[in-house]
Amino acid sequence: MITYTQPRQPWKTLLSPDEPLLLPAAHDALTARIIEQAGFKAYQVGGFALTGARHGYPDIDLTHYGEQSAGIRDIVTNCSLPVLVDADDCYGDVKNVTRVIQGYEHLGASAIFFEDQKSPKQCGHMAGKEVIPAKEMAEKIQAAVAARRDQNTFIIARTDAIAAHNMAEALRRGEMYLKAGADGMFIEGPTSVAELELVAKTFKGMPKIANMFEGGGKTPVLPPSQLHEMGFEMIVYPTSILFRVAKTIRHAVQALREGRPMTPDEGVDMQEFEKIVGIEEWKEIENRFQPRENPVSRLLHKVTG
Repeated sequence: MITYTQPRQPWKTLLSPDEPLLLPAAHDALTARIIEQAGFKAYQVGGFALTGARHGYPDIDLTHYGEQSAGIRDIVTNCSLPVLVDADDCYGDVKNVTRVIQGYEHLGASAIFFEDQKSPKQCGHMAGKEVIPAKEMAEKIQAAVAARRDQNTFIIARTDAIAAHNMAEALRRGEMYLKAGADGMFIEGPTSVAELELVAKTFKGMPKIANMFEGGGKTPVLPPSQLHEMGFEMIVYPTSILFRVAKTIRHAVQALREGRPMTPDEGVDMQEFEKIVGIEEWKEIENRFQPRENPVSRLLHKVTG
């Protein structure tokens, strides 16, 4: 039966010393369902993927809470897995932080991260970023912690200070943000294995994220086992699915343009797609509450009635 309305596993219980928590990004509900069916324990809804797939925009502050929350609602309500939601910069001051945290928590977010970029924010792997004063971000973290209605909602603070300043400033901010009450840390944009190791060492024992931005990111893409050995508990993959999907769509459009039919290895068939979207679950509901007579039975009843 449908399970996406059931309580999700608390985020802290997903973090294990034995293996990293792998978090592919779902840019729509179909992707979230496929991630769940593939056996992942959790997933993320990233701003980069959601903005690109849902709106066709680059991640340069063109979409905000109203637009992003609509997409997140569609995704989260169709997947039972615990989910990490990207709240960007929370779109303003502590009032906006409060609204965003409570809004995403109400939609079912298990964990939420937001960053200290100065508006207009942009993708963490683009050049030209600026950050707000560390004290201002600490105040936003305090507001986020106070806003949550469920103490299991996991608040992660992200800093983009490596690109805006340097690694030392990023580490300083990380420590400050943890003292402000963040449950986990996300140092965005390490540019070498040595920098990843430094982040892991500095925040040893504190839940932290490694961002594997495939397809052009600044951070080296390392195997999950290596990152976990360093000390990273969570590994996010914001582009790994999206970039593959974009290429597949382009290939499909070109095939249609050239009049080439789809081959079996290029896509799923109707039966497989219906299985992905859970048609049997909906049929079960229909048959349980609104059963339909077999046409033959109806005819026999009419003849013998």
